[in-house]
Amino acid sequence: MECNTILYEKKDLIGTITLNRPKSMNAMNSEMFSDLAQALNEIGADDAVKVVIITGHEKFFGAGADIMELEGLATPQDAYRFLKNAARTHETMDNLEKPIIAAVSGFALGGGCELALACDFRIAADNAKFGLPEIKIGVFPRGGGTQRLPRLVGMGVAMELLFTGNFIDAAEALRVGLINKVFPFSFLLAEIKKIAATIAEMPGVALRATRMAVKGGIDMDLKSALKYEARCFESLFSTEDQKEGMRAFIEKRKPIFQNR
Repeated sequence: MECNTILYEKKDLIGTITLNRPKSMNAMNSEMFSDLAQALNEIGADDAVKVVIITGHEKFFGAGADIMELEGLATPQDAYRFLKNAARTHETMDNLEKPIIAAVSGFALGGGCELALACDFRIAADNAKFGLPEIKIGVFPRGGGTQRLPRLVGMGVAMELLFTGNFIDAAEALRVGLINKVFPFSFLLAEIKKIAATIAEMPGVALRATRMAVKGGIDMDLKSALKYEARCFESLFSTEDQKEGMRAFIEKRKPIFQNR
Protein backbone atom coordinates (compact mmCIF):
# COMPACT_ATOMS: atom_id res chain seq x y z
CA MET A 1 0.00 0.00 0.00
CA GLU A 2 1.20 3.53 -0.81
CA CYS A 3 0.30 6.26 1.69
CA ASN A 4 1.80 9.66 2.43
CA THR A 5 1.16 9.83 6.17
CA ILE A 6 1.80 6.30 7.44
CA LEU A 7 4.31 3.50 6.96
CA TYR A 8 3.31 -0.16 6.87
CA GLU A 9 5.28 -3.35 7.52
CA LYS A 10 4.01 -6.93 7.52
CA LYS A 11 6.01 -9.75 9.11
CA ASP A 12 5.25 -13.01 10.94
CA LEU A 13 1.45 -12.50 10.92
CA ILE A 14 1.84 -9.00 12.43
CA GLY A 15 1.02 -5.80 10.58
CA THR A 16 2.69 -2.66 11.95
CA ILE A 17 1.32 0.78 11.05
CA THR A 18 3.63 3.70 11.89
CA LEU A 19 2.15 7.20 11.92
CA ASN A 20 4.50 9.30 9.80
CA ARG A 21 3.98 13.06 9.79
CA PRO A 22 7.13 13.94 11.75
CA LYS A 23 7.19 17.64 10.83
CA SER A 24 3.83 18.10 12.55
CA MET A 25 4.50 15.63 15.40
CA ASN A 26 2.02 13.22 13.78
CA ALA A 27 -0.84 15.71 14.06
CA MET A 28 -3.83 13.95 12.56
CA ASN A 29 -5.32 15.48 9.43
CA SER A 30 -7.89 14.25 6.92
CA GLU A 31 -5.25 12.57 4.79
CA MET A 32 -3.91 10.58 7.74
CA PHE A 33 -7.40 9.41 8.67
CA SER A 34 -7.98 8.30 5.07
CA ASP A 35 -4.61 6.53 4.92
CA LEU A 36 -5.34 4.72 8.19
CA ALA A 37 -8.75 3.58 6.98
CA GLN A 38 -7.25 2.35 3.70
CA ALA A 39 -4.51 0.43 5.51
CA LEU A 40 -6.94 -1.14 7.97
CA ASN A 41 -9.31 -2.21 5.21
CA GLU A 42 -6.45 -3.88 3.34
CA ILE A 43 -5.28 -5.57 6.54
CA GLY A 44 -8.81 -6.81 7.16
CA ALA A 45 -8.75 -8.61 3.82
CA ASP A 46 -5.22 -10.02 4.30
CA ASP A 47 -5.16 -13.53 5.80
CA ALA A 48 -1.40 -13.16 6.31
CA VAL A 49 -2.03 -10.64 9.12
CA LYS A 50 -3.59 -11.69 12.42
CA VAL A 51 -2.58 -8.84 14.75
CA VAL A 52 -2.14 -5.10 14.15
CA ILE A 53 0.23 -2.72 15.95
CA ILE A 54 -0.21 1.06 15.60
CA THR A 55 2.79 3.12 16.66
CA GLY A 56 4.48 6.47 16.07
CA HIS A 57 7.88 8.00 16.72
CA GLU A 58 10.02 8.04 19.86
CA LYS A 59 8.98 11.55 20.94
CA PHE A 60 5.38 11.57 19.68
CA PHE A 61 2.74 8.96 19.01
CA GLY A 62 0.34 11.68 17.87
CA ALA A 63 0.20 15.29 19.01
CA GLY A 64 -3.51 15.72 18.38
CA ALA A 65 -5.65 16.88 15.49
CA ASP A 66 -3.99 19.14 12.93
CA ILE A 67 -4.93 22.61 14.27
CA MET A 68 -3.89 24.21 10.98
CA GLU A 69 -6.63 22.22 9.26
CA LEU A 70 -9.15 22.72 12.08
CA GLU A 71 -8.60 26.47 12.14
CA GLY A 72 -9.66 26.58 8.50
CA LEU A 73 -13.03 24.99 9.21
CA ALA A 74 -15.36 27.96 8.86
CA THR A 75 -18.77 26.37 9.40
CA PRO A 76 -20.41 23.49 11.29
CA GLN A 77 -20.71 21.75 7.92
CA ASP A 78 -16.91 21.92 7.46
CA ALA A 79 -16.43 20.48 10.94
CA TYR A 80 -18.92 17.73 10.18
CA ARG A 81 -16.98 16.63 7.09
CA PHE A 82 -13.68 16.55 9.02
CA LEU A 83 -15.20 14.62 11.92
CA LYS A 84 -16.97 12.19 9.62
CA ASN A 85 -13.61 11.24 8.13
CA ALA A 86 -12.15 10.66 11.59
CA ALA A 87 -15.22 8.70 12.72
CA ARG A 88 -14.97 6.49 9.63
CA THR A 89 -11.42 5.52 10.63
CA HIS A 90 -12.44 4.68 14.21
CA GLU A 91 -15.41 2.70 12.90
CA THR A 92 -13.06 0.74 10.65
CA MET A 93 -10.97 -0.07 13.72
CA ASP A 94 -14.05 -1.18 15.66
CA ASN A 95 -15.18 -3.44 12.81
CA LEU A 96 -11.79 -4.97 12.08
CA GLU A 97 -11.89 -8.64 13.02
CA LYS A 98 -8.30 -8.60 14.30
CA PRO A 99 -6.75 -7.37 17.56
CA ILE A 100 -5.21 -3.88 17.47
CA ILE A 101 -2.46 -2.87 19.92
CA ALA A 102 -1.29 0.73 20.43
CA ALA A 103 2.47 1.10 20.99
CA VAL A 104 2.76 4.57 22.51
CA SER A 105 5.90 6.58 23.09
CA GLY A 106 6.19 10.31 23.62
CA PHE A 107 3.12 12.50 23.39
CA ALA A 108 -0.32 10.95 22.76
CA LEU A 109 -2.54 13.99 22.91
CA GLY A 110 -6.01 14.86 21.65
CA GLY A 111 -6.68 12.88 18.48
CA GLY A 112 -3.53 10.85 19.06
CA CYS A 113 -4.77 9.82 22.49
CA GLU A 114 -8.19 9.04 21.00
CA LEU A 115 -6.57 6.83 18.35
CA ALA A 116 -4.82 4.91 21.13
CA LEU A 117 -8.13 4.65 23.02
CA ALA A 118 -9.74 3.11 19.92
CA CYS A 119 -7.20 0.27 19.97
CA ASP A 120 -7.97 -2.91 21.92
CA PHE A 121 -5.24 -2.22 24.45
CA ARG A 122 -2.28 0.09 24.91
CA ILE A 123 1.34 -0.50 25.90
CA ALA A 124 3.59 2.51 26.47
CA ALA A 125 7.19 3.55 26.70
CA ASP A 126 8.29 5.17 29.93
CA ASN A 127 8.47 8.56 28.17
CA ALA A 128 4.78 8.52 27.15
CA LYS A 129 2.44 11.39 28.00
CA PHE A 130 -1.33 11.15 27.58
CA GLY A 131 -3.85 13.97 27.52
CA LEU A 132 -7.00 15.42 26.00
CA PRO A 133 -6.28 19.17 26.06
CA GLU A 134 -9.06 20.27 23.66
CA ILE A 135 -10.81 22.27 26.41
CA LYS A 136 -7.91 24.74 26.24
CA ILE A 137 -8.80 25.76 22.69
CA GLY A 138 -12.54 26.02 23.27
CA VAL A 139 -13.72 22.58 22.15
CA PHE A 140 -13.82 19.05 23.55
CA PRO A 141 -12.57 15.67 22.23
CA ARG A 142 -14.79 14.43 19.41
CA GLY A 143 -12.89 11.31 18.32
CA GLY A 144 -14.33 9.16 21.08
CA GLY A 145 -12.45 10.71 23.99
CA THR A 146 -15.55 11.66 25.97
CA GLN A 147 -16.96 8.14 25.54
CA ARG A 148 -14.06 5.69 25.46
CA LEU A 149 -12.02 7.28 28.26
CA PRO A 150 -14.74 7.06 30.98
CA ARG A 151 -15.45 3.45 29.99
CA LEU A 152 -11.78 2.67 30.41
CA VAL A 153 -10.66 4.58 33.51
CA GLY A 154 -13.96 5.51 35.19
CA MET A 155 -16.00 8.70 35.25
CA GLY A 156 -14.03 10.60 37.89
CA VAL A 157 -10.58 10.20 36.37
CA ALA A 158 -11.93 10.90 32.89
CA MET A 159 -13.77 14.04 33.97
CA GLU A 160 -10.66 15.45 35.64
CA LEU A 161 -8.58 14.92 32.50
CA LEU A 162 -11.30 16.32 30.22
CA PHE A 163 -12.04 19.38 32.39
CA THR A 164 -8.41 20.35 33.07
CA GLY A 165 -6.74 19.29 29.83
CA ASN A 166 -3.82 18.09 31.95
CA PHE A 167 -1.36 15.42 30.81
CA ILE A 168 -0.47 12.25 32.70
CA ASP A 169 2.73 10.25 32.40
CA ALA A 170 3.11 6.55 31.74
CA ALA A 171 3.26 5.60 35.41
CA GLU A 172 -0.03 7.38 36.16
CA ALA A 173 -1.62 6.03 32.98
CA LEU A 174 -0.72 2.53 34.17
CA ARG A 175 -2.11 3.21 37.63
CA VAL A 176 -5.51 4.39 36.36
CA GLY A 177 -5.82 1.60 33.80
CA LEU A 178 -5.33 3.60 30.63
CA ILE A 179 -2.44 1.36 29.57
CA ASN A 180 -1.53 -2.27 30.28
CA LYS A 181 2.25 -2.21 30.56
CA VAL A 182 5.23 0.17 30.50
CA PHE A 183 8.67 -0.52 29.00
CA PRO A 184 11.77 1.58 28.31
CA PHE A 185 11.48 2.99 24.80
CA SER A 186 14.36 0.90 23.48
CA PHE A 187 12.43 -2.29 24.35
CA LEU A 188 8.91 -1.13 23.52
CA LEU A 189 8.32 -2.56 20.04
CA ALA A 190 10.23 -5.75 20.75
CA GLU A 191 8.13 -6.44 23.84
CA ILE A 192 4.88 -5.62 22.06
CA LYS A 193 5.82 -7.88 19.16
CA LYS A 194 6.31 -10.72 21.66
CA ILE A 195 2.76 -10.16 22.91
CA ALA A 196 1.47 -9.85 19.34
CA ALA A 197 3.24 -13.08 18.37
CA THR A 198 1.55 -14.91 21.25
CA ILE A 199 -1.83 -13.63 20.08
CA ALA A 200 -1.04 -14.53 16.46
CA GLU A 201 -0.56 -18.16 17.46
CA MET A 202 -4.16 -18.39 18.64
CA PRO A 203 -6.89 -19.81 16.37
CA GLY A 204 -8.17 -17.06 14.09
CA VAL A 205 -11.90 -17.76 14.38
CA ALA A 206 -11.71 -17.78 18.18
CA LEU A 207 -9.81 -14.48 18.13
CA ARG A 208 -12.46 -12.89 15.95
CA ALA A 209 -15.29 -14.28 18.06
CA THR A 210 -13.64 -13.03 21.26
CA ARG A 211 -13.28 -9.51 19.86
CA MET A 212 -16.88 -9.58 18.61
CA ALA A 213 -18.18 -10.77 21.98
CA VAL A 214 -16.42 -7.98 23.87
CA LYS A 215 -17.08 -5.12 21.45
CA GLY A 216 -20.61 -6.22 20.60
CA GLY A 217 -21.63 -6.77 24.21
CA ILE A 218 -20.02 -3.81 25.94
CA ASP A 219 -22.95 -1.44 25.34
CA MET A 220 -25.72 -3.99 25.93
CA ASP A 221 -27.45 -4.59 29.21
CA LEU A 222 -25.91 -7.56 31.01
CA LYS A 223 -28.69 -10.02 30.19
CA SER A 224 -28.53 -9.24 26.46
CA ALA A 225 -24.73 -9.27 26.49
CA LEU A 226 -24.61 -12.71 28.08
CA LYS A 227 -26.96 -14.04 25.41
CA TYR A 228 -24.78 -12.48 22.72
CA GLU A 229 -21.68 -14.02 24.32
CA ALA A 230 -23.36 -17.42 24.25
CA ARG A 231 -24.16 -17.14 20.52
CA CYS A 232 -20.55 -16.18 19.75
CA PHE A 233 -19.32 -19.12 21.84
CA GLU A 234 -21.67 -21.62 20.25
CA SER A 235 -20.53 -20.66 16.75
CA LEU A 236 -17.01 -21.89 17.53
CA PHE A 237 -18.22 -25.48 17.74
CA SER A 238 -18.50 -25.52 13.96
CA THR A 239 -14.74 -24.96 13.58
CA GLU A 240 -11.98 -27.50 13.19
CA ASP A 241 -9.74 -25.42 15.44
CA GLN A 242 -12.13 -25.91 18.38
CA LYS A 243 -12.02 -29.67 17.86
CA GLU A 244 -8.24 -29.68 17.44
CA GLY A 245 -7.74 -27.49 20.52
CA MET A 246 -9.80 -29.74 22.75
CA ARG A 247 -8.26 -32.93 21.33
CA ALA A 248 -4.78 -31.53 21.92
CA PHE A 249 -5.67 -30.61 25.52
CA ILE A 250 -6.91 -34.16 26.22
CA GLU A 251 -3.88 -35.69 24.47
CA LYS A 252 -1.50 -33.33 26.32
CA ARG A 253 0.15 -31.95 23.18
CA LYS A 254 0.45 -28.59 21.45
CA PRO A 255 -2.51 -27.91 19.12
CA ILE A 256 -1.95 -27.40 15.41
CA PHE A 257 -4.49 -24.78 14.39
CA GLN A 258 -5.47 -24.54 10.73
CA ASN A 259 -7.40 -21.27 10.60
CA ARG A 260 -4.83 -18.55 10.94
